[in-house]
Amino acid sequence: MKTILVDAVDAFVIEGEGTFKEMQDLLETYPNRKIILTGANDEQFKLFGLDKMPYEVFTLKHNPEKTDPRYFKTLLKKFNLRAGEVVYFEHNPEAVKSAQSVGITSYYYDPDKKDLDSLKIFIDNNL
Repeated sequence: MKTILVDAVDAFVIEGEGTFKEMQDLLETYPNRKIILTGANDEQFKLFGLDKMPYEVFTLKHNPEKTDPRYFKTLLKKFNLRAGEVVYFEHNPEAVKSAQSVGITSYYYDPDKKDLDSLKIFIDNNL
């Protein structure tokens, strides 16, 4: 069963508001493991409430950023996953390209549109 990699800030976490409830409700419809991805350092981790997430959280504290393919290589190694065993959605187009460059099926999630219907289609088609 594939793991769903979830972008943290500006997708699953809305700054100043906390968890995007409707997105969490959507993700809860899948029995798959979920891992929230962020670049947050210790201060940002607390600031964004990442210490209170319903799923495990992975960060490299901006070293490197998600726009660097090494971020995703490190993630896969840490969790003993292969690129074909995960799907990912992310609000930063450069991070999407970075994940795709290591073979991760990725989706650009527009944080302004908050189009959960399209996100659901992506997840359904790629799990």
